[in-house]
Amino acid sequence: MTDTTSMKHQTPLTSGDFTAADEPFALFESWLNEAIKSEPNDPNAMALATVDPDGLPDVRMVLMKGFDTEGFVFYSHIASQKGRELAANPKAALLFHWKSLRRQVRIRGNVTPVTDAEADAYFATRPKQAQIGAWASKQSQALESRFAFEQAIAKVAARYVIGEVPRPPGWSGWRITPSRIEFWHDRPFRLHDRIEFRRDAAGQKWSKTRMYP
Repeated sequence: MTDTTSMKHQTPLTSGDFTAADEPFALFESWLNEAIKSEPNDPNAMALATVDPDGLPDVRMVLMKGFDTEGFVFYSHIASQKGRELAANPKAALLFHWKSLRRQVRIRGNVTPVTDAEADAYFATRPKQAQIGAWASKQSQALESRFAFEQAIAKVAARYVIGEVPRPPGWSGWRITPSRIEFWHDRPFRLHDRIEFRRDAAGQKWSKTRMYP
């Protein structure tokens, strides 16, 4: 098979290249800011991988709603499949893939629930229709018809036609605290750049390793 990638797309290594970074969070922020400018849809989209009680992996796309040196945060229903799997096995992997930049970031680590205050604060920023949908949806459960879902939405909308919509008790968020973060950047002829940051526990110093592609 012939690799038709042109050498003109090559990005030579320089002293200012991402491989010189000594800490992953600032590098992630830089890459995310570039993705916000170049990705046509949802630059904060990430694949979330969990495992079920039999050890069978599950993966789905979710939206990152915040990150800092403590970890990466997303929100959903506690009783959803991912919520149940995280309760039983609070470890997860994430993948950001920014096709427009030919980059990806892989993250693995432990998972903890966000605080009620954090969940309340984020829920209050959601559009009202999304807040209503969170009440109406029994996420990951069988749905008899789309009409039944629309009826449930109408009932919730009627209940909260005036005033603020409170956060449902079964809706919250999780924080993935990374122990490994890998940055991958495409280069011609599959001679990609890969840098892995690793630490044994949160708060410890990161070690950095350059990986074969």
